[in-house]
Amino acid sequence: MQVEVAYARTDRQEIVPVKVPAGTTALEAARLSGITDLFPEIELEKTDMGVFGKVIKDPSAHELRDGDRVELYRPLKIDPKQARLNRAKKKG
Repeated sequence: MQVEVAYARTDRQEIVPVKVPAGTTALEAARLSGITDLFPEIELEKTDMGVFGKVIKDPSAHELRDGDRVELYRPLKIDPKQARLNRAKKKG
C-alpha cells in the first residue's frame, strides 16, 4: 500500500511517498521513509505524529490504511493559550 510521511520546518517541508506492507504502523512508516536522513534533528520515538491532522496517541501501534499521510509534529514554542493571552494584553 502507498502512504506518505510529512514533516515541515519554517524553512523547508518534505512529503515522502513510501510503499509499505499492510499492517505497517505510523512509526514503522516514518522509519521506512528515510525522513530522518532529510531532517536529522527528528527523534522518531519522541516525536508526536498524526494522520491527516488527527494526533495519534501511540504511533507504534496505529496501523495505517492505503493513502494515509503520517505527519510528524514539531514541539510548540509557546502554549497556544498563553500566546492568545499575550496578544490580548498587547491590544489593551
